Amino acid sequence: MKSMLSIFLLFSLAAFSQEEKYQMDFPDMSRGLGVSFQKFNGLNNRIANYPQYKQVKDATGVLQLGWFKEKKQFITQGLLMGGSSMSGDRDKRSSTIRYLGVSFDIGYDVLKNKKVSLYPLAGIGYQAYQARFYKDNSTVDFNDVLQNPVVQNSTRPLDLRNSFVNYRFGLGFAARSPKHNCSIGVQAVYTGSFKDHSWRSADNQLLANAPVDGLSQIYAGLVFTCRPFFMMHKHYE
Repeated sequence: MKSMLSIFLLFSLAAFSQEEKYQMDFPDMSRGLGVSFQKFNGLNNRIANYPQYKQVKDATGVLQLGWFKEKKQFITQGLLMGGSSMSGDRDKRSSTIRYLGVSFDIGYDVLKNKKVSLYPLAGIGYQAYQARFYKDNSTVDFNDVLQNPVVQNSTRPLDLRNSFVNYRFGLGFAARSPKHNCSIGVQAVYTGSFKDHSWRSADNQLLANAPVDGLSQIYAGLVFTCRPFFMMHKHYE
């Protein structure tokens, strides 16, 4: 994860440090809101054998924050993202799936229009997942929890982890207001992992006979971009 964050920061610094005619050319700030769909069949098939746990859901809400730049119809964007199924309820039998990710994409605007953009894109990224499983502990006696360490441990949720280096292909559309230097658009992205990985313990340790999964994720969402506030009233020739 640290290496991928370093790559993201390098790309970000490179974008922010581009100069043309000794003047800074900053990218727009980007914010996204959407939903992703991902099936972890290996994990869910194993969890199905244990009725005290509930399988994780396929859909996650996603928030994204980053930068977006278009120059001579070539597009680059860098994103930090977080997703959650928002389904865990610690007071009953339930599960939740969460992830954090980073990505860098390049694309090309096929329309020569200052107000409208249509662009395919491709990129690479990294996503780290946590699956948490809550059991129904409503029948466990409070005094037993106080007195018995085994009962204490049995009431704790089960956490499992996985992570994937991935490739990304997508399509975006945006409508821009040249007057306000902002845009609103949509992006649809497919994300796949280069390699399947087994699920690990809460401390990210290898486990024997662990279920194996890979990424095959579909994301769709809204994208808002705007010139950085300190450049709103500046115009560079």
